[in-house]
Amino acid sequence: MTRTRRLGSLALALTAVTLLLSSPAVASPAGPDAKQETAATIDINAASVEELMSVQGIGSVIAQRIVDFREKNRPFKSVDDLLKVQGIGEKSLAKIREKLSVGKTRK
Repeated sequence: MTRTRRLGSLALALTAVTLLLSSPAVASPAGPDAKQETAATIDINAASVEELMSVQGIGSVIAQRIVDFREKNRPFKSVDDLLKVQGIGEKSLAKIREKLSVGKTRK
């Protein structure tokens, strides 16, 4: 490879790196979790099992228990009502609380 060709390749690589670093997705100081913080919350009175599972910290078993509890008992009045669901305690609720909300009930 000639010296000119190597310099051209180097310049191209530097340009690509500069473009990547200046893009909002990479340069964002908030980091990878910024998307979760700005994403809409999941309505525990309307969410399906799959939607509940999209929240980090809620697996398939807990998601199914939430839906079953909601259908058997009544719609949740607050996110704190999740403490009545088997398998959800104070610590686990504290981890997922900000990602959940209580909206209108399903009919």
